[in-house]
Amino acid sequence: MTATDRSLELITAAAQAAADKLAHDIIAYDVSDVLSITDAFLLASAPNDRQVKSIVDEIEERLQKELGAKPVRREGDREARWVLLDYVDIVVHVQHSEERVFYALERLWKDCPELELPADAKATRGKAEEHAKLRAAEEASDLGGEW
Repeated sequence: MTATDRSLELITAAAQAAADKLAHDIIAYDVSDVLSITDAFLLASAPNDRQVKSIVDEIEERLQKELGAKPVRREGDREARWVLLDYVDIVVHVQHSEERVFYALERLWKDCPELELPADAKATRGKAEEHAKLRAAEEASDLGGEW
């Protein structure tokens, strides 16, 4: 079994919305062969809680406006460290970069087929690592100036 056309449509729109809000490392998996509760997972991350919320809000708004889809469940909103949007056909996970590394959902789903995403979403691969290196360099520079 493979993800339905509707699931692919939702994944594509959600991935584009996440990319438009500068999410990092957007990836989607077809989990329809291993899970009966949903067809696909979309994973995205951001370096801070505010951006996680912004990405989630944009995905929710875009899917509602463009495809008439509302999540049946939204979890993790208060802390904004890992927000889950359940659309039944797909589940969207937007995580703070630290949670993304710690929970490593990609390891769990690596055997599932990766879904094709828009070019903007693909371009986000490696952004979290790039951001972390830049931040570390800035912190080292700040420390160097204080001595």
